[in-house]
Amino acid sequence: MLIRIVKLSLEPSRIKEFLSNFESQKKNIRAFEGCEFLELYRDKHNTDIFFTYSYWQSEADLENYRHSNLFKGIWAKTKPMFNDKPEAWSVDKLASLV
Repeated sequence: MLIRIVKLSLEPSRIKEFLSNFESQKKNIRAFEGCEFLELYRDKHNTDIFFTYSYWQSEADLENYRHSNLFKGIWAKTKPMFNDKPEAWSVDKLASLV
């Protein structure tokens, strides 16, 4: 399994639009082959910063998503909303306590 964390810094005036787009697309992202989990977070102190957190069965599944028409459409809408370069990490889970 691969965990993907993406940091998105948004123009304040575009946040409602971003949230609306995420709301309309989140089920499509989650239903994409290989996606097992999806969450969206917002920084408590800098409310212009968001994080997506997703689990993928494999790196190949994530790459298939990143090259899909679904991702390309979402990215085309989201990219103009940034006020800073997005950052992304692919990580392995080492420990989990529930």
